[in-house]
Amino acid sequence: MFAIQPESSTPLVTQIVEGFRRLIAEQVLKPGAKLPSIRAFAAMHSVSVFTVVEAYDRLVAQGWLVSRSNEGFFVKRRADAAPLEGPSTDLSFDHRWYLQQIFESRTLVVKAGCGWLPNDWLFEDGVRRSLRQLASDGAELGGYGLPHGHLALRVMLAETMAERQIVAGAQNVLLTQGSSQALDLAARHLLKPGDAALVDDPGYPNLMYMLRILGVRLVPVPRTPGGYDLPALEAAIAAHAPKAFFTQPRLQSPTNSIAPLAQLHRVLQLAEAHGLTIIENDIYADLDPEPRPSLASLDQLRRVIHVGSYSKTISPNIRVGFLLGGEDLLRDLAGLKMIAGLTSSDLTERLAFGALVEGRWRKHLKSLRDRLAAAHGVVGQRLLQLGFELFSEPKAGLYLWARHPDLLDGAELSRAAAAHGIMLGPGELFLVDRRPTGWMRFNVAFSDDERLWRFLGEQIDARLRSAAGD
Repeated sequence: MFAIQPESSTPLVTQIVEGFRRLIAEQVLKPGAKLPSIRAFAAMHSVSVFTVVEAYDRLVAQGWLVSRSNEGFFVKRRADAAPLEGPSTDLSFDHRWYLQQIFESRTLVVKAGCGWLPNDWLFEDGVRRSLRQLASDGAELGGYGLPHGHLALRVMLAETMAERQIVAGAQNVLLTQGSSQALDLAARHLLKPGDAALVDDPGYPNLMYMLRILGVRLVPVPRTPGGYDLPALEAAIAAHAPKAFFTQPRLQSPTNSIAPLAQLHRVLQLAEAHGLTIIENDIYADLDPEPRPSLASLDQLRRVIHVGSYSKTISPNIRVGFLLGGEDLLRDLAGLKMIAGLTSSDLTERLAFGALVEGRWRKHLKSLRDRLAAAHGVVGQRLLQLGFELFSEPKAGLYLWARHPDLLDGAELSRAAAAHGIMLGPGELFLVDRRPTGWMRFNVAFSDDERLWRFLGEQIDARLRSAAGD
C-alpha cells in the first residue's frame, strides 16, 4: 500500500493522510473501495490505533473517505473524480490533486517547487504596522468596498505605474482578489467557448485550467531562454486566429526567461495587425532589479491589459491584485467582478495600502531582490554541480527551470520527493500538452536546503546504478 516512516520528521498521522490521498488521487484506490479497518491498519504498520483514527477522521473531513456505520471506511465517490466533458477532458485528476496539495498540505517541509516566498522574506513587519494603524484609526468593518477597489490604493498604483512609463489614472485601475481573479475577469470578458487563446508554453497551470473550463482552445507559444519563439508565435496566429494572448514577458514562470525589447515591439505589431488583445501578467515586476519596459508601457493600454499583484512581495494571504486597462473596459470588468463576488475586500486593500506607504517599502524591495540574487547564485551552482542544465540565469525572480539527463520524468520524481517531505515542481504541470518531461521548476528561496540536495543526489545515483546494471 504505502510505507510509514517512523524516523521521519513528518507526523505519522500526516503520513497516513497523504499516503491515502496519493493512492486515491492516482486511482490506485477506486471510488467505493474499502480501506483496511483501523485495527488492521494499525497492526500492519505498527502504529497506534489512535493515530489511525485521527488520520481516517481527517480524510473523512477532507472529503476523501466516507464512514459507514458497522461497515468501515470507503473511498468517497467524489464529483470531481468524474470525467470532465467538453473542452476540459484533458484535465488530469493527478494534476489537479497536485495543485490542491500545494495549497492544502503543510507536511512537505521543503517547498522547492512552490510559487511563493518564505514568510520571513515577505513584508511581515509592514503588514503588522499597517494592522496596528488600522486598529488605532478605527477602520470601518461593516459594508462593502467600492466596485473598483479602495481609492487611495488605486491612486497610489497609478503613480507607481507612471514610474514604469505607463500613463494611467485611478479610473484605469481595478483591484482584484489576487492576480488570478484579474486573469479570470479578462478571460470571461474577451473569450467565449470555442475561441482560441495564445498562452506561454510552459506557462501558468491555473490559467490553463481556467481557460479550459471556459471552453477556450489553448494555443501554445513556446518560450526560449531568450524570450519568445517568434516564428512559432506568428505561425500560431496565422493558423488559429486567436482572440487573446496571455503572457508573462518578464521573469516568466516557470522558465524565468525575459523577453527583450525588440520582441515586445514585434508582439505588439502582431497584435495590431491581427486584432489581438494581450493580457500581460507582470506579477514579478517588483522582483526585477532592472527598469525594463513592459508591453503596457509600449502600448499604453490600447491593446494590452496589464495585471499585477502584491502576493509575491507583501503577502499572498492578503489577496490583493490589480488590473490596468482602458476606462470603458474596466467599467465592464468591474461589472463582472460584482456579479461573480461583489467587491474585493476593502479591509485587505487598506492593509496593503498602509504597508506600502509606511516608509520602508522600497528598502524591503531592495533587500528582497538582493536575497533572491544571492539565492540564484547558490542554487544555480548546486544544480550545475549535480549535472543539471539551466534554461536561463537572470539572477532575479523566484525560479530556475532545470533538467537532469538522468531524471527524465519530473512527475515521477515529484511523487518520490513527496514521500520524503519535499515538494518539487514537475515540468509536466506547466505544459499545455502535459507530456512527461524532465524539466522542473525550482524556487530559489526554498531550495537552499540540504535535504533537497541529498534527495536529488540519491535519485541520480540510483538511476546511474540502474543503468549500469542494465
